[in-house]
Amino acid sequence: MANGTAAPTDLDSRLEAHRTELTGYCYRMLGSSFEAEDAVQDTMVRAWRSYDKFEGRSSLRSWLYRIATNVCLDMLTAGNKRARPMDLTESTPLAQAALSPRPDNTWLEPMPDGRVLPTTGDPAEAAIAKESVRLAFMAALQQLPAKQRAVLILREVLAWKASEVAELLDTSVASVNSALQRARATLAERQEPGAEAAVSDPLDEDQQKLLDRYVAAFEGYDMTALTALLHEDAVMTMPPFDLWLTGTRDITGFMTTLGAPCAGSRLVPVQVNGLPGFAQYKPDPEKGGFTPWAVQVLEISDGRITGFHCFLDTQRWFPLFDLPLHLEAETDQVEQGA
Repeated sequence: MANGTAAPTDLDSRLEAHRTELTGYCYRMLGSSFEAEDAVQDTMVRAWRSYDKFEGRSSLRSWLYRIATNVCLDMLTAGNKRARPMDLTESTPLAQAALSPRPDNTWLEPMPDGRVLPTTGDPAEAAIAKESVRLAFMAALQQLPAKQRAVLILREVLAWKASEVAELLDTSVASVNSALQRARATLAERQEPGAEAAVSDPLDEDQQKLLDRYVAAFEGYDMTALTALLHEDAVMTMPPFDLWLTGTRDITGFMTTLGAPCAGSRLVPVQVNGLPGFAQYKPDPEKGGFTPWAVQVLEISDGRITGFHCFLDTQRWFPLFDLPLHLEAETDQVEQGA
């Protein structure tokens, strides 16, 4: 390259160093795991191609965020807002339960922590990062106009100064502050289901015991034990189906009727959206062993499970989490690499 720009191998490594945090930013903007990774790849390609025009007036990191923001804003011009089932329909009584799928681009998607949360030695910073990818917060972000979304993420999650955000968005500090106020007001008006979920990092002893009891209850398909772990107003969702259930009676009733084939499942721990979760494998009557069924994300508050979210598109989710697409009968656990 001309103009004394970095050698290609050096530039590759410098760009790559920002991939995880950029993926987290694009994921918060877009609400989609795969669109976020596509946006980051587009950002890297644009940065590579235009690096000779980068004059160093800002840091490489700021320049990459500018590119990533433009990529995301372009992708959001279609106006699609990713959602959870409870954002679209009323809760359905079990007696009326019907499994009606909606297209993939309807749904807020799960994301492995390792793909969006950079390693940090600061516990407070790590806690904020985890909270900012939880499903309830992600759903709230989806209600904001695209530029307000960018301002809120940059100011409140990434702790950028108003002047830095103004420079990135080619606007004024007053405009940034106004957008932030409007974004905060919108979020304050909404009480997102799951917003009260409180999970320490790392899990405290009581939370870990709760998860251990949950695994035992679910793998044993013991509805009495499971009922004891669920909050009375717990919510269960199952994207891509728009059905969602509220309360222990309907949740366990579903699991013993329409969900009965899940009896005998195995659960493998995963770290997903800043929350504890499990990859669920159910018995495979044809091949033997176990076949992927869902990525479960659990919300916990006051010692009970308040949210039980099952993402069923296993052909997409299990590879994203670096999980195998089959478990042998004698295999109860696999290493989780995501």
